[in-house]
Amino acid sequence: MKPNFQKIIEEISREVLPLLGLGKVANYIPELAKIDPRKIGISICDIDGNVYSTGDCKTLFSIQSISKLFTLCLAMKLEDNELWNRVGMEPSGTAFNSLVLLEEENGIPRNPFINAGAIVITDIILGKSKHPSDSILKFMREITQNKNIKFNDTVAVSERKHGHRNAALSYLMKDYGNIHKEVEEVLNLYCRHCSLELNCEDLARASYFLINQGKDIDGKTVLIPRDVKRVNSLMMTSGLYNNAGKFAFEVGLPAKSGVGGGIVGVLPGQFSISVWSPELNESGNSLIGMKVMEMFTTKSGMSVF
Repeated sequence: MKPNFQKIIEEISREVLPLLGLGKVANYIPELAKIDPRKIGISICDIDGNVYSTGDCKTLFSIQSISKLFTLCLAMKLEDNELWNRVGMEPSGTAFNSLVLLEEENGIPRNPFINAGAIVITDIILGKSKHPSDSILKFMREITQNKNIKFNDTVAVSERKHGHRNAALSYLMKDYGNIHKEVEEVLNLYCRHCSLELNCEDLARASYFLINQGKDIDGKTVLIPRDVKRVNSLMMTSGLYNNAGKFAFEVGLPAKSGVGGGIVGVLPGQFSISVWSPELNESGNSLIGMKVMEMFTTKSGMSVF
């Protein structure tokens, strides 16, 4: 029997309330530091396209590194072969903005979800699209079925102004020949797609193609099944940075997080789930979001494993 998703997420949203105040909102991007920390939203989109939601599920937030999931998918559509010559597919074992491995491995990022890897993906989109910002926005509006999706340019400017480490990563990769376009152009687009504003329901719908063999809710092909398998595998091994192993152990879903407090996870053939709670743990993942995901797979009895 299919679990009662609505009942489960409403129970969880009440049970995690005591955890409010145990994490910290991201403050290295000043605009993110202004977010009300006492927000919790949960949404699920099942394989039949039904959406179940509770809490602050309709509040827009900056998805930050969750955008790396979608820009990777877009880049795979534009240039799959070249992509894997320029970025790896292994967990990094280091912080998401670390320069250490990049120096040791000749400017090839370990995977597309650490900052260096996502910057290379952004460079690929710039090289393959005449209007890259428009291409990203069009892609996001299609997979969310929401024509109102937009960038938050205030957040993008704030992130770009304080993104010195991202600049260091980019210039190091440029020195190794792994950034082809102008660094400033790449960084501007990178910060812009990180500033995309979605809500939990948007995110759950956006990820539907990852549970449906690459087809969106309308049956349109977003990715071929081989690439869906690859993306989901990368989320499982690298989607939550230094918490990837812990998340796989406790939750058992491929997932991607962002310092805006969002996490999106998928169970192929069953559902996509998104959670937003802005307070982060020490690894930069939503503290309550991780707990919500753990409780959901426990209560529903549904996970990859």
